[in-house]
Amino acid sequence: MSTPGRGLHGHVLDTLGPAITAGDYPPGSVLRTDELAQHFEVSRSVMREAVRVLESMHLVESRRRVGVRVRPKAEWNVYDPQVIRWRLAGADRPHQLRSLTVLRSAVEPAAAALAAHHATPEQCAELTACALGMVANSRGHQLAGYLFHDVAFHRVILAASGNEMFARLGDVVAEVLTGRTHHDVMFEDPDPAAVTLHVQVAEAVRTGDANRAEQLTREITVGALHELDVLAP
Repeated sequence: MSTPGRGLHGHVLDTLGPAITAGDYPPGSVLRTDELAQHFEVSRSVMREAVRVLESMHLVESRRRVGVRVRPKAEWNVYDPQVIRWRLAGADRPHQLRSLTVLRSAVEPAAAALAAHHATPEQCAELTACALGMVANSRGHQLAGYLFHDVAFHRVILAASGNEMFARLGDVVAEVLTGRTHHDVMFEDPDPAAVTLHVQVAEAVRTGDANRAEQLTREITVGALHELDVLAP
């Protein structure tokens, strides 16, 4: 499905991007824009716009008299939410989910500890509301509603840390949580213990207990890794 508001070049991206990240065009492959424009039945200007977006993600680079070359995977902007979405949609999903969840386990406990020191009263209230929303949607196969509050919860934790670098990872965490749900790498109902942990994290942040906030959040991320052992080995 194309991202709204991107028109024809969005349609091209939603086909070509996943093909590149899935390895259909291996690193070093040369893509001819004229041939691609003909294949996708779009103008060369539309194709150039799509290539510019792929270049911004460091997936490809344009070379005069050569064409558009697919860059090595090590050079990709793996933090780009769209790149994450494409990779989660492909055969690399288990590795990608694990890589992102390990990132979460390194960052989020520290962010929660900082949030216990720096969260505003408004952020504490929002965190509690998100946790209660997760509770309300945790039974009866309400994964869409649960996901909405889960994403919001983790965004608040990262933002409330007061660290701008952590806060910018909100989109990355949102993509892994969303991808895990949309690709059925979730149980039909969330683990009740994990739901309770989120409520406890919100309370630890509200009361300024940094050590407890960090420990509980670490338990959440460890639990997420264990789920992957079962659902995406």
